[in-house]
This record gives sequence, structure tokens and C-alpha cells, in this order.
Amino acid sequence: MEPAPQQPDAASLSPESVAWIEAQQAGAPGPQGRVASHFATRAPRVVGRTAVAAKGPSLRATPAAEPSGDALQHRVDQLVRNYRVRGHMVATLDPLGRERPRPPELDPAFWGIGAGDFDRAVSRETLAGDGPFTVRGVVERLADTYCRSIGAQFMHIDDLAVRRWLQDRMEASRNRIVLGKNEQLRILTRLTDAAIFEEFVQKKFVGAKSFSLEGAESLIPLLDLALEKAGQQGVDEVVIGMAHRGRLNVLANILGKSARQIFREFADVDAELNLGGGDVKYHLGHSSTWTTAAGRKLHLSLCFNPSHLELVNAVALGRMRAKMERVGDARREKGLVLLIHGDAAFAGEGIVQETLNLSELPAYSVGGTLHVIVNNQIGFTTPPEESRSSTYATDVAKMLQVPIFHVNGEDPEAVAQVVKLALDFRAQFRRDVVIDMWCYRLRGHNEGDEPTFTQPLLYQAIQRRQSVRAGYVEHLLQRGGIAREEADAIAAERKALLERELTVAKSREYVQKLDLPGGLWDGYLGGPDLRAPEVDTAVARERLVELLTALTRVPDGFRPHAKIERLLEQRRAMARGELPLDWAAAEALAFASLSVQGVAIRLTGQDTERGTFSHRHAVLHDVHDGRRCMPLAACAPGQAPLAIANSALSETGVLGFEYGYSLDAPDALVLWEAQFGDFVNVAQPILDQFLASAEAKWRRLSGLVLLLPHGYEGAGPEHSSARPERFLELAAADNLQLAQPTTPAQYFHLLRRQALRKWRKPLIVLTPKSLLRSSACTSRLEELASGRFERLLPDARAAASPPARRLLLVSGKLFFELDAERTKRGAHDVAIVRLEQAYPLADAALTAALAASAGPSARGAPLAPVLFVQDEPENMGLWPWLRRRFGERLPDGRALACVSRPASASPATGSHSSHKIELQRLLDAAFAAG
Repeated sequence: MEPAPQQPDAASLSPESVAWIEAQQAGAPGPQGRVASHFATRAPRVVGRTAVAAKGPSLRATPAAEPSGDALQHRVDQLVRNYRVRGHMVATLDPLGRERPRPPELDPAFWGIGAGDFDRAVSRETLAGDGPFTVRGVVERLADTYCRSIGAQFMHIDDLAVRRWLQDRMEASRNRIVLGKNEQLRILTRLTDAAIFEEFVQKKFVGAKSFSLEGAESLIPLLDLALEKAGQQGVDEVVIGMAHRGRLNVLANILGKSARQIFREFADVDAELNLGGGDVKYHLGHSSTWTTAAGRKLHLSLCFNPSHLELVNAVALGRMRAKMERVGDARREKGLVLLIHGDAAFAGEGIVQETLNLSELPAYSVGGTLHVIVNNQIGFTTPPEESRSSTYATDVAKMLQVPIFHVNGEDPEAVAQVVKLALDFRAQFRRDVVIDMWCYRLRGHNEGDEPTFTQPLLYQAIQRRQSVRAGYVEHLLQRGGIAREEADAIAAERKALLERELTVAKSREYVQKLDLPGGLWDGYLGGPDLRAPEVDTAVARERLVELLTALTRVPDGFRPHAKIERLLEQRRAMARGELPLDWAAAEALAFASLSVQGVAIRLTGQDTERGTFSHRHAVLHDVHDGRRCMPLAACAPGQAPLAIANSALSETGVLGFEYGYSLDAPDALVLWEAQFGDFVNVAQPILDQFLASAEAKWRRLSGLVLLLPHGYEGAGPEHSSARPERFLELAAADNLQLAQPTTPAQYFHLLRRQALRKWRKPLIVLTPKSLLRSSACTSRLEELASGRFERLLPDARAAASPPARRLLLVSGKLFFELDAERTKRGAHDVAIVRLEQAYPLADAALTAALAASAGPSARGAPLAPVLFVQDEPENMGLWPWLRRRFGERLPDGRALACVSRPASASPATGSHSSHKIELQRLLDAAFAAG
């Protein structure tokens, strides 16, 4: 029997064995000293048979006897597998040359392979590539493939076919790309573009923040190559999301934004254009057309992005999904999302995990995203060992069945190889793929920051480096691929171009153009509410009956749940006029009527298909075979697409996705529903940085609708309030809409108004919970067939009641409790006015609704005062905003005061009994004499 191989630990490796690993890593035998350029460690291999034998490991773990052929093959197979699993750990990834732990499993001695075994033949089935193989050839191919400038992580992928596809592609080529002179010149030119732009900005705008790309200039050829490859694969649309690091360089050299415009933004001489709005230059987006070398045109969109680094990920995905659905790209082949991340942010921001999780969900997939990490190996002032618990910044991506390619950013040709491999993988499997480009940050976090305060040794190493461009020029000169004069001419041409652009930017004649949305957005309005006229939202009764009947039809043989059968029968009774419409029926009719008018509908959220409160049942399930059907999507031939889908258990990522979708679907009704309105606070950054402020910062509009279940019913502090006060704190210049409709008809007209008006602002709807099944909260078909959404509802009893001594102004469910209490008390001299839309709110509309509800008053008599009554504590809800807006008197002179729960740090009590006591006290105060 063959003796088992001895397995020394890392500490027991001989110096010769360590030198062997270093030789494989460096591409030449023996250890290497520190040099100024990565290419100096990558001389062509000159190791012959004798040299390898002489430089191979002196094995402490040499077996007592030469292993048999089968035993040797088994040991080689183990070595091969471990190179595939752990070879990345000794790859030359860090341009700064810092040491990383070396796993002993990559030493042949670990598996009992002795120096005498290196010229023995082994099976070629283990490894991709031409055979026959010796042990020496296997080790050399493995080291070349997995331990040079590229480190691949792919063995966590469960699917053997996917792993084999990657192995074959990498091992057969030794993970290298063969470039011709023209291709090398293209890389050099793009490196020059990147380097010269940064040098120019640093010299001409001293001290200005630009968040330089210096140290990571290979990003520009990476993007260039990615776009060329995408064009070859039939891509038409590319959506790019990135943070501020290198953004100006990408804008200038990839998006084609004119340098004169960027320089004008540095000069900041057009202040009048941005009073009260605008954003810093390194947050701005841009769109353009990219023409590939083969003449194919790609439309590029760089998303606007705030300093909340990774939030744009979900937005970019949503934009691409909308683009794909507009052109019917069900196979997800015509678009590419390209996300550029920072290493610290990719490891640290939870939104990264949320958007990775969306990548293969049916309602969110875009056919795979190309993730590029610009790995500066630092986050502001924090080193990796203080900012993540994982080995790599990319380890969160291992939650997906996708490869991660680590690459040394100082080796542009290795970058070219991983771009090609990554995009081929994406095209083959329609999955995400990750490129982790190791580099460094030449300057501090920004140009005014001093990095040596906290990283003195790191920056000593950085200052010894020559630029990526300089290193690549030397590499090409050594290989005879280019003359020095050729490289200098490329640089001189770029400098001259930037000088000309700066001259134009400084001229008085230059006029900065506003970046306004066009294309799909032509004809849509932002700005004040008054700019957009009201629209007819009524639908003929006969049409409503047809649609409601269609909503009860299921495929032949489909067997829904017994309770769903009863619900469908109730809908038929509603269509016959025998029952009033409930909330869910009115919503379904709004969706159906819009869809048959040609308006696409998309509604997602947690449990949205059924509805949190089991009221919607938009998607039905056969109780015997699990088949699904959605009657809403089959109302009439030729109706517009209608999608209702459950989301992941996520708020930030999903809301960001739907916001992005709305940016590229102005003609659709796009909705996101929270499980409970309370949970929207998890997505507060999306509300702050995008929904509320995008028009002011970036002149970008959105008609996204948020459905937020809201209402105080004793369910506790996390299931009561959608925190309307937070939306009102963000409200200014008619930037959003906040509504709380109290009838199904109002909800119907509100949704249709949002879709049919050309005024595009986010709409936040506080939706009911208990009212979904309340007999008091119903509407007749006739109310949908006439009228429109009313921002205020005067008291319907006013005409038959005496003049009001008091007016109660209320929003939402509390109206029904106040109305019941009024009836119980016989308080006919109290009128109740419903505030259905809190924002925007016109003074004239409020005054008219109050006057219509108060009834006639004696000449000279004081106007009846107004009490605003709310469920929320005094420091929450609508009251703080109303007080700021109106003070103690309304525009018509009426006194204004509030009845509410006392100010509180928590939205609601957790005791149902306490809730009932608090509610009764509210009602008593509202109707108290005085």
C-alpha cells in the first residue's frame, strides 16, 4: 500500500518550498525585490527543465518511496483542485507588493510530490489544454493560470458545468489574452486619456475636489474594452452606476462629456443657474452614444448619484429593467448594467447585498450585471483590516453562483483578459460577474486631504510607484511594440486638446447648457402643481362592468381556493350593482382601466400579489396543481403590460429599483407597496437622496407611487404609522404628493390621475388597513364613472345641518371614527372636512371646503374655529407641518388648533387596551364644548 502523503503546515515549509511558490507567482524562478513597476516582476518564463529541477522545492515531506502512477495521479489531482480553489491567494494582485498569507496546499510537497516526480507523466484529463502533461507542466500551467496577475474565485459555484466552462476558458489560455499592436495602442491611448486628464485637472484647478482616479487609471481601458465587447455581443443599452472616485474621468473619457463643460463646472461661474439646487460636479450623470470600433452604436447612461455610495446600484438595475421591457427584451440580451464600486463600500454597505439578491429574481433580473471594484485598499482613512471581516472586499458576492476575478490594476493586459472572460461568462449564463481591480489611491480621500496622517507607510510605498501608464509604456518599449515618440505624441495630443477645451470654458461667450431630460420625457412636466391641468379620470359605467366581470374569469379547469371563489362571486355582484365596491375592487378597476387604455402597470412589494392584509389577490393559485393566473393581465386583447410581483424582503434595494424603473418609464404607472407603512423608514436614504430631491439637484422627474399602509388600530409602534411628517419635512416647491384617500372612488381617481396627467412627481399614498373590509368605506360604480379625485371633501351633511360651531379637519381613517362619534352624540353642529391630499395644498381649496362645510353664519358672527384632529402624537403626523404652514390662523381667518395624542418619542402604544383609551380621549376632546 502506498504511504499517505505527509502534510506539513505552513510553518514547516522549507525556504526552498516558499521560493518555489514565489517563483510560480512571479513568473520567473526565485524571489524578486521591490521595483517601481509591476511589469518588472513579469519577465517571460525562461525556466527550462534543468532550471526547474534546480529551483524546485527541497521537500521535507518527501515520501519514503516513489508513489505509484495511480497514487501520483491522485496527489496531482488534489494539487490541481487546490490551485483552482486557493491559487488566487498567491496571485500577484497588489501593485504595492505587500505580502499575503500563503496556503501550504499549493506546495507540491504538501501532497507528497517529490522532486523526482516532476518529469513523470500524468493524465491530461485533469487540466484543460494540450497534452501530454508532466507534473512539471501541470504545476507551471496552474501557476500561470491562477497565480500571476489574475486570481480567480469560482469553485464556490455549485454547478459543475459552469465550473468546467470557467476552467476550460482559463486553463487552456493560461488566463492570458494575446493582443495585437493596435489593441495595445488602444489600451495605451486610454491609459493616456486617464492620466493626462488627472494631471491637467490637478495643475489647472489646484486644491479643487475632483476625487482623482490616479493610481487606478486602468479603469478607463477596462470600461473601453467592456463597451467594445458588449457591442460585439449585441448590447444596445448600457446603464452605468458609480460613486465619485474617478467619476469626472469617466464622464470625460467614456461618456464623452465635453471637457469644456467639466472645466466650467470647476470654475463655478454660472451661479445663477443653480440657486437653491444643483449638485457638485462629481455627482452628475450624463448620457451619450458610444460607437464601437466595428461601427455599432451603444447608448450609455451614467446615473446621477449622491454621496451615499452604493444606493445607485438598485437605481441602475431598475432603469435597465424598464429599458428592456420597453423593447420587449425578454431574454435580457440587449442591455448591460455596469456598476463601479469602491472596495470599502462594496464590503460595508448593506444595499450591495440587497441588489445582489435581486439579480436572479424574475421580477428584477437584467441578465447579469458587470461589477467592477476599484480596489484602492483603503476606505477614506480606514484600512481593510478595520473595515471588513472577510478576506476580500468582494466576498459578499460569493452569495451568488458567479465568478470573482481579482486582477492587478497595474497590468492592463491582464485587465483586458478578465474583461473578455467576464463578459463572455455573462453572455453565456446571464448572471452577474465581478472584477476586483486592485490598485491604490495616489492622493487622499480628496485633493485637500492629507493621507500620511493615518497611513504614512502605505503612502511611502505609493509615492515610490510610477504611474500605470508609465509602466505600460516601458513594457511596450521592451517588447518592441511601440516607439517612445509614438507614446509621447499620444500624450501631447491629449494635453493640447484639454488646453483648447479650457480656453473655450473660460471665454465669456461660452454658455453652459442645462442638462434637461428629453426623449421619452418630452411632453412631461415638473415644477409647480398649477402647471399641470386636471384630467378626466372617470370611466364609463358599462366599461367598468365589463372590466370587473373580466376580473372574475379564470382559465378553464382552474380551481382557486374556496374563499377566493367567494371573493370572485362578490366581484360579480359588484358588477351587477348588488354590492358596493370595496378598496381592492376599486384598485383593480384603476389598474385594469389604465392597462386597456395603453398604460403599463408595475406593482411590486413584500407580499403584494396577495396583499399584506389578504385583500388584493391579484395572483390566484390553483389549489390542486399550484398553477398561477392573474385576471388583471387578461382583461382585454392588446392591453398594455401589467405586472404585479412579490419582492424580496427588502425596502432600500427594492424601492431604489422601482425608482430607477420609473426614470425610464414616464408613461407607465410604477408602484411600490410597503408591507406596513412603518417599514418605509428603512429606505429613508432613497426618499431623501432621490425621490424628494432629484428634481432640485439633477432636474430629473419621477412618477413613482408609494403605497404605505397607515392607521392607528392598536397594532403597536411598528405597525401604525408611515410617518407622514417625514415626507412633509421633505416637501418643498411641489416636489412630491402626499395623499390619504378615504373612499375607494377617491383611490381609483387618484391612481388614474397619477398615470394620465403629464405632471410627474412622486406620489405617496397612505393606504388603509381595517377599512379594506369596512362597510363604511365603500363606493358605488357611479362614483368611478363620474367625478375626479378631490383634494378635500367637504362635509356631506352640511346642507341638512345647522351652522357649524366647530369644524374638524381630519385625514384618513379617523374620519370614520369621528363621524360615528358625531352620530352617537347627536353633535349636528360639528362639521367634518376630510383632507385627502395634504401636499401640495392650495389655500383657496382649503378655504372653499371649510366654507362649504360650515354653513351660513349670522352677519358679524365669528367664523367657526378649526380643530385639526389626528391619530398621531402632537410631534408627528400632519400637524407640525400645518402649524408651520398656517400658524394659529388659516388664510380665511379661522382659528386653527390641534387635537392629538401627546407628543411622544414612539409613534403608538403597544397595548390595544391603551389604544382604545387614547382614541376615546381624542374623540372626547374633538367634541368637547367650547
